[in-house]
Amino acid sequence: MSELEYPQDLRYTAEHEWVRIGNGETVRVGITSFAQEALGDVVYVSLPTVGDTVESGDSCGEIESTKSVSDLYSPLKGEVTAINDALDATPELVNSDPYGDGWMYEMTVSDPEQLDALMDVDTYIGQLS
Repeated sequence: MSELEYPQDLRYTAEHEWVRIGNGETVRVGITSFAQEALGDVVYVSLPTVGDTVESGDSCGEIESTKSVSDLYSPLKGEVTAINDALDATPELVNSDPYGDGWMYEMTVSDPEQLDALMDVDTYIGQLS
């Protein structure tokens, strides 16, 4: 088994989501390699709807694997602006490329200062052990 990867440029949550900060107030959200490894083979992903307003910590979708079903939590407060439609046909992208093609959704953050509450990579890795 290869060592799990955690990109330096992302922010992380205790619920094992990652946040990639884009231009302005838009962020992209997915689950970490730790989460996809714990889940096992992902077979279905239920994502929020574009236009949904989500609160930080709210369940906004589900990830179903051969082992279990897990909630997908919003790491921030804001509005969902895009979802990864590719996951409908190929949910296994979450396993094969969790930080790339396996992203979940994008959102506009209501208050960019929320980003300061997310963990950097060293803090996230530290809380895994």
